[in-house]
Amino acid sequence: MSTDAIVLLKKDHKTVEGLFKRFEKAGEKAYEEKRRIADSIIEELTIHAYIEEEIFYSAAREAVPETKDHVLESVEEHHVVVWMLSELTGLAATDETFDAKVTVLTENVRHHVDEEEDDWFPQVRAAMGRKRLQELGQQMLDARARAPKDPLKLSSATA
Repeated sequence: MSTDAIVLLKKDHKTVEGLFKRFEKAGEKAYEEKRRIADSIIEELTIHAYIEEEIFYSAAREAVPETKDHVLESVEEHHVVVWMLSELTGLAATDETFDAKVTVLTENVRHHVDEEEDDWFPQVRAAMGRKRLQELGQQMLDARARAPKDPLKLSSATA
């Protein structure tokens, strides 16, 4: 398995996109399945946001100072996502707002992923190089175990 930081982040993006698609394909009344999928989305996005915020974003800003605005915007996008995740955590899948919240979350995350992957990951890759991205990736893998389970414990929750 590659420890390249950007490869790891893109892998997380694909995992979450797969969960979004499963949610979208679940039947309208598939409440238990939707709850399980939402719980997986919450867990995956919380871990992902943690490693980005605690490790990747500061390294990206250091390597490519021009990404400062992208990083700041990403943290603000995390802030919105984190609060949506926290609302979904305690919400019954039968609640009339449940599907709408997951839909808005999905739209926000897809936008965020597109910006990262298309707009500034290529700049970061060019500036850091293979060795640095692998070092960073290993740090990110190690940090996954320390990630909080509660999205409101992420630094972006209070950004």
